[in-house]
Amino acid sequence: MAEKEEDRKIGFFERYLTLWVILCIGAGLLIGFVAGEDIEVISGLELYHVNIPVAILIWMMIYPMMLQIDFASLVKAGKNVKGLSLTVVVNWLIKPFTMALFALVFFDHLYSAWLSPAEADQYIAGAILLGAAPCTAMVFVWSYLSSGDPNYTLVQVSVNDLILLIAFVPLVQLLLGITDFQIPYNVLITSVLTFVVIPLVAGFLTQKWLVLKRGKVWFTEKFLPRLKPFSIFALLATLILLFAFQGEQVIDKPFHILLIAIPLTIQTYFIFFIAWFAGKKLKLPYQICAPASMIGASNFFELAVAVAIAVFGLNSGAALATVVGVLIEVPIMLSLVQVAKRWKY
Repeated sequence: MAEKEEDRKIGFFERYLTLWVILCIGAGLLIGFVAGEDIEVISGLELYHVNIPVAILIWMMIYPMMLQIDFASLVKAGKNVKGLSLTVVVNWLIKPFTMALFALVFFDHLYSAWLSPAEADQYIAGAILLGAAPCTAMVFVWSYLSSGDPNYTLVQVSVNDLILLIAFVPLVQLLLGITDFQIPYNVLITSVLTFVVIPLVAGFLTQKWLVLKRGKVWFTEKFLPRLKPFSIFALLATLILLFAFQGEQVIDKPFHILLIAIPLTIQTYFIFFIAWFAGKKLKLPYQICAPASMIGASNFFELAVAVAIAVFGLNSGAALATVVGVLIEVPIMLSLVQVAKRWKY
């Protein structure tokens, strides 16, 4: 009876998740406005451009998902050639180029009455950096919330990270025409270690120890369900922090942020639907199709923001565009989680 009551509470909370997201965005903006420059005490806690409080919250989201991975089945998940092929094609052969196209159409043409050529070029650069950096960490959250296969999610993230090491630099050079650009490997390595390796090892050790002590049934039916609310609370806390950090920017440049958000939003939905319908066409199981669609729609925003700051400067339009990508990611991806669950097959 207690377990059913808990399930109902979680179900009620998730059912109104959109409301909590809106409230958290409002709370974050209010905190940022009231705190002013004092918020920099928290936003400045960084290691290689990765904010430590945000990293802790993301770790809290990802750790419960790592506990669900059946490590004995990873090899089998890695043999899902169709799913992995879809991920690679969408992430690296479609997404960077459609993002560049949308950015050019909107910033260079549709917005020409409101943006100077210099501003348009900066926003295009930021959008391209986002498009060239598919998700590494947060896809675990979206896969978890949409009931995706955690084993497959880990495998596709691993493949994505390996390709990222090779393809990110030439893609950015090609699309931006920058030839003296180098990837900040300290950012990449720190992010992968923080958001993938450490929670993966912690999840593996915890799973082994608890199954040994309490048994597989207790671990699956009692322990794992209790962790789900913590992931969602951490997600909402992350949203508050992100909007608090950027509250001044949102208030100072609301129209520009709206202009930037429109093509980024269209790109996110566009990539999701391409991957989703392609996955259905390939007859992928829902548990594979959902995370395969989420990874391309979501972005490796830590890397994109760090590169924008390193190449164009902290106060550049490119950096602002990547920050807008961060701000809109959580609400949009949560809406896509709901779409996936509604279309579950």
